[in-house]
Amino acid sequence: MSIYEQIITIALCASATMLTRFLPFMVFNSKLKTPAYVEYLGKALPSPTFALLVIYCLKDVSILTGTHGIPELIAIAVVIGLHLWKRQMFLSIAGGTILYMVLIQFVFV
Repeated sequence: MSIYEQIITIALCASATMLTRFLPFMVFNSKLKTPAYVEYLGKALPSPTFALLVIYCLKDVSILTGTHGIPELIAIAVVIGLHLWKRQMFLSIAGGTILYMVLIQFVFV
């Protein structure tokens, strides 16, 4: 890509990111009550979204070859344990991710 094309690409990516960040604030006025369907989506979508992410992350794990899915299983157990213990999503996700990286880089080589 030429420098001109790179600048256009970066500008489009930045614009799209800003639009997706600012659009909800432009559409939903803070002085008005949030529509019921938006509140419903806020309550209903997080669980299926996380389930979809877990399925996507585990789709290529083979229990018949390699590490047999053991590092993934340990990381999932740690994520669940941390979340049940502290109820902090960031801690649960970060703890499980860090443990998984340590397991696949140093333990299950």
